[in-house]
Amino acid sequence: MHIVPIGTFHCAARYPYDAARQSTVATSSGGNILLENGQDYEQALQDLDGFSHIWLIYVLHHNPNWKPMVQPPRATRKVGVFASRAPYRPNPIGLSCVELVSIEGLRVNVGPHDLLDGTPILDIKPYLPYADSFPEAKCGWVDELPKDLWEVLLAPEAERQFAWLEQAGVRAILAFVQHQLHEHPFDQQRKRIRQIADIQWEIAYRTWRVDYSVDEAARRVMVERVRSAYTEEDLLALEDRYHDKGQHREFRTTFGA
Repeated sequence: MHIVPIGTFHCAARYPYDAARQSTVATSSGGNILLENGQDYEQALQDLDGFSHIWLIYVLHHNPNWKPMVQPPRATRKVGVFASRAPYRPNPIGLSCVELVSIEGLRVNVGPHDLLDGTPILDIKPYLPYADSFPEAKCGWVDELPKDLWEVLLAPEAERQFAWLEQAGVRAILAFVQHQLHEHPFDQQRKRIRQIADIQWEIAYRTWRVDYSVDEAARRVMVERVRSAYTEEDLLALEDRYHDKGQHREFRTTFGA
């Protein structure tokens, strides 16, 4: 079997933990597929712009190995990989339904998604409600899960800091924090979470730390601020493994954090 990608997906999400669990719950700002030149894909795209949603079939290029049993993010036990949407599959093939925003030549712009930057795209198909939607379908173990999620709010200082980071190129951090804290904001075993006081917690995103508080009665998370994970000594050291110390120095100058 010889399969050749038709194009590449481009977006702000670069690392596996940046990806949303499903495209329908993603908070990302969207992305785009750039199709290959010289393959007559301009003709293949004709009439697609009349559809509001499309299916993307792609390669899970960050997952070279598979697992027969996995524990999905919302599950409390392991299930068979074929009973999950986990990326650890025998053949690393992904399937996502996304909103079609526009088509510009060989560029297909889409809405919120669960893909990563650089994802090889194998095929595009239109979403057909009469054929693809089954409102009464059973969802197995998923039906057993709690349906209520946590509300995630941003304090004014956090809003300003996330806006600054967006401009500075750290574009996936807000979406990461939101979709991680919507479910199980206390899960220290499976997430980059640490309790720092009675109702005060932090979650790590690469070299950044985000402080938040929780109101269990209201099932509400308040994201309070973003901090640099570097110490003053770290910033003085010459080594810059992640090539971002200059960014952290500017952030501290701006916000004192």
